[in-house]
Amino acid sequence: MAIGILGSALSGLAAFQRSLEVTSNNISNVNTEGYSRQRVELQTAPEQFVGHGYLGSGVNATNIKRSYDEFINTQQRSSATAFNDVDSFYTLSTQMDNLIANESTGLSPAIKSFFNAVNDVANDPTSIPARQVMLSEGDAIARQFNSMSNRFDDLRQQVNNNLDTSVQEVNGFANSIADLNRKIMDAVGKTSGQQQPNELMDQRDLLLSKISEKMDISVVPQPDGSFSVFTQQGQPLVLGTNASRLSLQGASNDPSRLQIMLNGEDITGNLSGGEIFGNIRFRDEMLDPAQNQLGLLATGLAVEFNKVHQDGYDLNGDAGLAFFDLGSATNLPVISKVQDGNLTVTADFVAPTAAVNLGASYRVDVTGTAPANVYTLTNLSDNSVASGLSDAGLAAFGFNLNFGGTGSVNVGDSFQVSPFFKAAESIQVNPAVTNPRQIAAASAPNQQGDNGKALELAGLESLNLMLGGKNSFTQVYGQLVADVGSQTHNASVSRSAQKVLLDQATQAREDLAGVNLDEEAANLIKFQNSYQAAARAVSVASTLFDSLLGVIR
Repeated sequence: MAIGILGSALSGLAAFQRSLEVTSNNISNVNTEGYSRQRVELQTAPEQFVGHGYLGSGVNATNIKRSYDEFINTQQRSSATAFNDVDSFYTLSTQMDNLIANESTGLSPAIKSFFNAVNDVANDPTSIPARQVMLSEGDAIARQFNSMSNRFDDLRQQVNNNLDTSVQEVNGFANSIADLNRKIMDAVGKTSGQQQPNELMDQRDLLLSKISEKMDISVVPQPDGSFSVFTQQGQPLVLGTNASRLSLQGASNDPSRLQIMLNGEDITGNLSGGEIFGNIRFRDEMLDPAQNQLGLLATGLAVEFNKVHQDGYDLNGDAGLAFFDLGSATNLPVISKVQDGNLTVTADFVAPTAAVNLGASYRVDVTGTAPANVYTLTNLSDNSVASGLSDAGLAAFGFNLNFGGTGSVNVGDSFQVSPFFKAAESIQVNPAVTNPRQIAAASAPNQQGDNGKALELAGLESLNLMLGGKNSFTQVYGQLVADVGSQTHNASVSRSAQKVLLDQATQAREDLAGVNLDEEAANLIKFQNSYQAAARAVSVASTLFDSLLGVIR
């Protein structure tokens, strides 16, 4: 009898000691990121027949399990992916919104100051100081265009830097997951799948959460204990102990435009969430259109102002020169859909003769090739269409196409062109206009006090000369400010909503797997008392055994 009591009590001591150790480990890891609360699974030891019935023989600690729910973890990862997408977009869009809407960095004050100076010349066309101010304000508005375009380029570089950092982090996480898969497979194999290495699995789950912040993934558990990780489109990122690598590659038509590559395949268009997608979405949906619109505004202002200025006469009686110079951007990127893969296409900027029909971007469809190329051009700003255009006819819309390589142009080929992408970067006051006397304010030569052209120049501010004759220069910029502001506001709303969902998912995981110090303190007391009771049973068994020995003696 004493031996039976002793065996049961000793099994209790061992089980409660293990429970105390696990509880202590939980408390030690209360602040460890990704740690899941653990518990000891207890099971009654096999009972024995003792003549009067079956008698239990104690307790066994059969396993140490962590609190884990794959559904909750999946929800938390999905919420993290969605939040980091909109958070990245919002962070960048806020910077752009602050840039273009700011009174000191935005264009609206510069446009107003420039035309105020033009009005002053119209009011006193012989005033050299007024003319000098107009030259200075012209230089100021050109520099403001340059500065804003450079800031847009800074944002583009920031996107590229963010992508580079995220890709490197994903590769590091993927390699670590593959290594943990190996360790987990070894550990699970040693116990024939009966026990699991909880800490290693927590580390792997944490890395999966980290990857999901960067990109949208799906996770598939395998029978050997490993996890396979795929992009949402099914491309493998981690298979067993092997990890694939993401890389960055410049687009063939624009090396500065980074694409996400996986095993040599461009997966940029397949991404749907996370920091990487948020950065790409900002670049494609906000930055590119804004930079195109800014270039369109710079081109429209220069073209219309030059047209009037060159039709006037300066104080020397000479015909006016072009007031603004737009430079000559060449080899502009073209998004091509061609049937002949050996055909390469670029575009060169050509200063148009009028701004009214210009758009920020165009789609050019080839409708004929013999005896010469024939195009249909769609203005993507307002979907207006111009048909039957020749190569020379494209120049009226601000560009020429250049075809290279060994391929040929075919009917059905399509090109997307943004000819004014760099216009705001290069606009300047014509270097040939250095003297305030060269401002062409007069309608006729050698007419003292003639302000006819100055009045026309001043009137350009309020004329609807842009986007099909529906918008003035100020309205075009105002629409840009409004579009960016609206997208930023929408991103803010989405970010707040996704933050709530992420907090809920994170709290659900914390409720399930997080360490509660009050609960662990209660468990300490419970297991301590149980251990003391088992120790008391050992003492009783020892006393009974001593009594039995005493009888024998």
